[in-house]
Amino acid sequence: MRTHHNILPNCVLGVMLSVCVSSPAAADSPAVSDHPADRDHLAAQTSPPGMAWIPGGEFTMGSTLEIARGDEKPEHRVRVEGFWMDTTEVTNKQFREFVEATGYVTTAEKAPDLHEIMAQLSPGTPPPSAEMLVPGSLVFTPPSTPGSFWWEWRKDVNWRQPEGPGSSIAGKDDHPVVHVSWFDAQAYAQWAGKRLPTEAEWEYAARGGLEGQPYIWGSVSPYEGKPRVNIWQGEFPRHNTGADGYLTTSPVRTFAPNGYGLYDMAGNVWEWTQDWYRPDTYTQQAKEAVTVNPQGPESSYDPREPTIPKRVHRGGSYLCDEHYCASYRPSARMKASPDTGLAHTGFRCVRTPDMAVKAAATQTDSQTPGTAAERQ
Repeated sequence: MRTHHNILPNCVLGVMLSVCVSSPAAADSPAVSDHPADRDHLAAQTSPPGMAWIPGGEFTMGSTLEIARGDEKPEHRVRVEGFWMDTTEVTNKQFREFVEATGYVTTAEKAPDLHEIMAQLSPGTPPPSAEMLVPGSLVFTPPSTPGSFWWEWRKDVNWRQPEGPGSSIAGKDDHPVVHVSWFDAQAYAQWAGKRLPTEAEWEYAARGGLEGQPYIWGSVSPYEGKPRVNIWQGEFPRHNTGADGYLTTSPVRTFAPNGYGLYDMAGNVWEWTQDWYRPDTYTQQAKEAVTVNPQGPESSYDPREPTIPKRVHRGGSYLCDEHYCASYRPSARMKASPDTGLAHTGFRCVRTPDMAVKAAATQTDSQTPGTAAERQ
C-alpha cells in the first residue's frame, strides 16, 4: 500500500484535532483548548506541506459591481468551516508524480466516446467527424480575422505537450498543469488525500480576508502599476503584448500571494471546483440569511447549452482581458463540461480537518498488527 508523503502531518494533526474537537476530556485538559482561535493556530502550525490553513468564517459571496455577470448575483452571506488549501495551483511536476505513481491516463490522452458526445447534444445534431474522435484538447489560437473563433480542437494535445506534437513542458515543472479535465483533477485529489474546493471555499480563500473588494489585492485595477497577476495585455484576442512577462502560463509563485498566502487566485489558469454550475445558484442560496458550507446544486443547467452538464471553475486565466472577460475577480464564475481539457485550465486542492482525522485513523489501523477481528 502506497503511503502518501503528507500522511505524517495528517496523523499528528488528525489526532490533535480529534482530541480538541471531539474528546469529552478536552474540556478538562489544560493543554488543549477548544477555542476557535487556538484551533486555527494549531491547524496553521501543522499544515500539510504546500498547503495553508484558511480559518473558517463568514463573508459576502458574489458581487453587485457593474462588471459582474448575472450569475454572480445576488450577493449573499455564506459561512465556511476552516480548511487547508494548496498554496499554488497543481504544477506539472506534481501531476507527473501522480501519473508516474498510478499510471493514470488523462481524458485528453484518450479518444472521445461518440455515444457520450451524442448524449450531450440536442436531438438532430449531426455527429462530429471522425477526425475529431481522436485524443486531443482545446488550444487558444489568436484569430487572423475579426469575429473568428479562437478555440481549436487539436489532435494529441495534452498536459505533456500543451500545444500538440513537438511541444513539451520541459523547463516548466513549476508551471500549472493544464489540459486536465474535472475528472483528472478529481483523480489527482483523491490520490493526494485531498478534494476539490467548493465554490464557496474557493471564493472565501481567494478574497484572502478582504471583504467587498473587486480584486484579491483590493480595489486598484490590475492594469495600474506593476503587474500583480498573469492576464492578457493588449487587444484581445488578436495581440497580447506580454507586458506582465508571459504570453501563456507563468511559474506558480511569480506574483505576490493574497492575504492567506495563496498564489494565483487571480489569473494564470482557471481552477476547477467541486460544484455543478447553475446560473441561479446564488438566487437559491440568498433565500437563507446565512448559507453554511454550501455544496452547490445537485445538478447542472446552463441555458446556453442545456443538454451539457457543467462544473464551475474559478479565478480567470492568462487569457482574461478587461474588455472581454475580466474574470480575474474573486466573484467571477465560469463553467465547462467536466470532460473538457483546456489550455488555460488547471486546479488546486483542499483538505479538511475531518479528512485529516480519517487519514490518521486509517494509517493507525493499517499499522496495527493482526486482523480487524483479532484487534477487537
